[in-house]
Amino acid sequence: MLNHGKVYIIGAGPGDPELLTLKAKRIIDDADVIIYADSLVPEEIAGFAKDGARVYGSKEMALPEIMDVTMQAVAEGKTVARIQSGDPALYGATLEQMRILEAEGVDYEIIPGVSAAFAAAAALKVELTVPEVSQTVIMTRAEGRVPMPEGESLVDLARHGSTLVIFLSVTRMFRIANQLQDAGYPADTPVAVAYRVGWPDQQIIRGTLADIARKVRDAKITLQALIIVGKAVDPNLLDPASDERVAVSHLYSDAYTHLYRRAGQGSHADADRAELYEAGGYEVQPEPTTPTLAAGDD
Repeated sequence: MLNHGKVYIIGAGPGDPELLTLKAKRIIDDADVIIYADSLVPEEIAGFAKDGARVYGSKEMALPEIMDVTMQAVAEGKTVARIQSGDPALYGATLEQMRILEAEGVDYEIIPGVSAAFAAAAALKVELTVPEVSQTVIMTRAEGRVPMPEGESLVDLARHGSTLVIFLSVTRMFRIANQLQDAGYPADTPVAVAYRVGWPDQQIIRGTLADIARKVRDAKITLQALIIVGKAVDPNLLDPASDERVAVSHLYSDAYTHLYRRAGQGSHADADRAELYEAGGYEVQPEPTTPTLAAGDD
């Protein structure tokens, strides 16, 4: 297919237009054709289109129609902004679009966006990877009309005991809570449900596996909600008056030596940095009784 246009697959973030990246905003401003997921992306984001741009909402369009519009625009040498919610890499239905673009030899680029998972963590004021609490985050969905690959059921994943971020599954909240408890999560495991995070009508519901399903049902939430399960979303971790013991990251600890700082000292001069490299690359042997942190470790 001879063409000179280009397609940008853009992550628009969870809803708040101010969470667009600068690059995403620039491309939307300049695009000739905009196809946006109007059931999940605010109209305000599509409204950044320049005068004369053609704008399509894709909620009622099937893949063939979306790609017909895309290919026609590319054949005319136009720039297409395909705007999707969150980040295109997570449940973005982008692979099938990219395969068509690849087959037709179309130039395309993916622009990452803020995932609802991270917008929800920000709204909750939590860190998903808390030292000695949870250092692993599993992003998944519950099985429904779309089957899960072997070994990826919630029961299988729950055995890790890590932080779970569950997309597209809030209608199965009772089943999820029961499955996770059956798999070993205690009934008092903290859970947070973020509804339409980043939108004006955002709601945050907190609870435990024992009561979160009832709370979600009472709030009448049946779509556009994210579920986060695990000790990392325990609000007591943030409460300075809580008796909950909270481990801290080694990264800024004065007791740890790493590439840029010795234990008990401030930042290194250039000579100190060179000495650290010579001492073993990215890992420095500590002084007696002083733990070592490798570069890149938290």
